[in-house]
Amino acid sequence: MRIMIVDDNDTNLALFEQIARRVGTDVEVISYVDPIEALAAATALLPDLVVVDFMMPGMDGHQLLEAVRTLPGGKDVPIVMITAAGERSIRHRALELGATDFLTKPVDATEMRVRLTNLLALRRSHLQQKNRNRWLADEVRKATEAITNREQELIIRLSRAAEFRDPETGGHILRMAHFSRLIAMGLGLPEDYCDLIQKAAPMHDVGKLGIPDAILLKPGRLTEEEFTIMKRHPGIGHAILDGSESDLIRLGAEIAHYHHEKFDGSGYPFGLKGSDIPLTGRIVAVADVFDALTSKRPYKTGWSVEDAAKFLMEGKETHFDPACVEAFLAAWDQVLETRARFADDIPLR
Repeated sequence: MRIMIVDDNDTNLALFEQIARRVGTDVEVISYVDPIEALAAATALLPDLVVVDFMMPGMDGHQLLEAVRTLPGGKDVPIVMITAAGERSIRHRALELGATDFLTKPVDATEMRVRLTNLLALRRSHLQQKNRNRWLADEVRKATEAITNREQELIIRLSRAAEFRDPETGGHILRMAHFSRLIAMGLGLPEDYCDLIQKAAPMHDVGKLGIPDAILLKPGRLTEEEFTIMKRHPGIGHAILDGSESDLIRLGAEIAHYHHEKFDGSGYPFGLKGSDIPLTGRIVAVADVFDALTSKRPYKTGWSVEDAAKFLMEGKETHFDPACVEAFLAAWDQVLETRARFADDIPLR
């Protein structure tokens, strides 16, 4: 613990140093005649306790007290001001500036030692509490990170389960998730929410777990009856994910439910229109359709990225939210980079 003593009187300074050194064996005492030098030292390394005389040249005790309080961490440092008897107005002003305690000249050695001992004990307790708070905050961060990692593992496993029943690749899941984040960023959404959308987007088709293989894996065009069954997968996905206490899983449930809605109201399962469709559903609709069009499947060849981009443009106001399409195309270089980074032969892990 470091005690800083500031007094322009050499005799007083020597006396105060002797008393301060008797406070404890772990105490380092540093003293200054010049308050400006003392402030510079406190700025470089904040002391644990300051003892300051009021009447000093260049900078009086009030000014030094006020300056120390403005330093990083300075509000928590005990400051003892030494004043002459009867200087009531000086004490009142010192209290307003944040003085912790006072000593009256002539200083009683025993009183000073005890007061400094008590204030240093409070300082130690405060620092220990701060360290404990940092430790607790770190433990909370680690626990939160572990929960998030488990949630992410659940998402990946659910996405893999859906993938095994649908001829889509791990590359598709990763690409559309990154595309969703690019759109969200382009819309100006908060970065942490964009990250959440990226993590939740892979759950969009988890409801396909409830669709019969004969329909899900059919290479040709679905009949009207078969398509009616296929249109159940958003509701199934929502039912699988609904009710979680996790923000991430709840967002996944929302995305699963609404990513097949269309901007003009012709989508499913609810036929919602425009802004009635949750924004996450509108975002993922653009990301998912673009990647589905440009991906090669056993039953179709992939479109060129130019043709897929044209399809998005033509689908503004009908299939897609125009703002989402524009945000996606504005990030075109990153779109192409994402396609190259996550090729179709990438497995989900």
